[in-house]
Amino acid sequence: MIRKKARPVATKSNATKSKTMSEATSHDVVRILEDDAAAKFVNTVAGRASTDLADIELVVRRIVADVKGNGDRALRRYAARWDGLKKSEPLLVPEDELHQAWEQIAPDLRQAIEHAAGNIRRYAEWQLPAEWQREIEPGVTVGQLVRPLESIGCYVPGGRYPLPSTVLMTVIPAQVAGVREIRVVSPKPAQATLAAAAFLGVREFYRVGGAQAIAALAYGTKEIPRVDKIVGPGNRYVTAAKKLVAFDCAIEFLAGPTEAIVISEDGDPACIASDLVAQAEHDPDTLCLFITTSLQLAKKVQNEIQERTRTNPIAAQSLSRRGAILCFDSLVRAIEASNRIAPEHLTLPAKLAPLVLHAGAVFLDEFTPQAAGDYVSGPNHVLPTAAMARVRGGLSVLDFVRIIGCQKVSREGIKQIGPPGITLAMAEGLKGHAEAFRVRCSHA
Repeated sequence: MIRKKARPVATKSNATKSKTMSEATSHDVVRILEDDAAAKFVNTVAGRASTDLADIELVVRRIVADVKGNGDRALRRYAARWDGLKKSEPLLVPEDELHQAWEQIAPDLRQAIEHAAGNIRRYAEWQLPAEWQREIEPGVTVGQLVRPLESIGCYVPGGRYPLPSTVLMTVIPAQVAGVREIRVVSPKPAQATLAAAAFLGVREFYRVGGAQAIAALAYGTKEIPRVDKIVGPGNRYVTAAKKLVAFDCAIEFLAGPTEAIVISEDGDPACIASDLVAQAEHDPDTLCLFITTSLQLAKKVQNEIQERTRTNPIAAQSLSRRGAILCFDSLVRAIEASNRIAPEHLTLPAKLAPLVLHAGAVFLDEFTPQAAGDYVSGPNHVLPTAAMARVRGGLSVLDFVRIIGCQKVSREGIKQIGPPGITLAMAEGLKGHAEAFRVRCSHA
């Protein structure tokens, strides 16, 4: 996501001259939409639903129920079928295997993990809320206590692209929060994933994934103790399982395919296209949009995308299916479109940041690749999708703590708040509440 200054949008005659650039040619990877067509596209995308899970929910429900009822026997059966777990292989990865993975990875990868972990940890420490107490009126002191959750489960994908970075993004904020029991699950964990866990001192790493891993974390088995909350991205089966267990075990949110928007009017086409292609390669269902006021820039970005997806078939597929370049007549309209869509990732010029209302993560100016947030800059890459950014931001240390309200009232204070408290309680018909005030007022 990205940058720039303004150019007037092309006139209708110019658009027609270029064979109505709103219509991509058969070989264009991503289409260009202008004016009414762009507005219509935004309306459609803004109304998108969360990931449709109806077609798999019955299967996932059976898996979750099986693991809940039959524990490790069911869990191992699914792990052997889908995760390649051997009959005699323990679910829990031995600590010496984790440490061995750390020693065996390339030195530059070790340094990269250390660098990223340092920034992620520092950012989480800055986010951690403080306890405080203040006198709100004479004799009445209020404040907040901050307490960590006791146990959490981190889901780390191990499919098309193993994500050791997700180990860092989920475990480190929990550690900063003070969570004592941190359990990581990942199917067929890559060496880099095990190494990242070893570096962080993770002691419970289970080689199991999918809906069965979510069920095990939510309800517990003999080999995998239950947790208070499950976090981390996953495929549709993982998402469906999180949805099913959400009443029994807390989750952060349900995440769907990656989303990215770049807003720019005079940026570097290569930078813009590289961000879109980078996010598009996550999944064929990725939603990637470039919004601009310049039809000339739109065409340059379209050409850059064309070149950069020649050897990236997944990115080409997602950009051709769900991607678009939208041309509006002002940056204000561009920002309005983005706020309506509420994307997971948003890049734009820093001067426009005050206008951002809804986004999972924001990336400012030319030299801030969205990939920086995926790996090393510090903010979390576990982000809301499907317009969930309208109500919350990404995963943070706040997801791993409880903020508990605290108050203390003195004899002087009860004289201040007792009368209005009695009045409110009587207005609600709650005589016992009123009496709780009265008895203290009489003693004061």
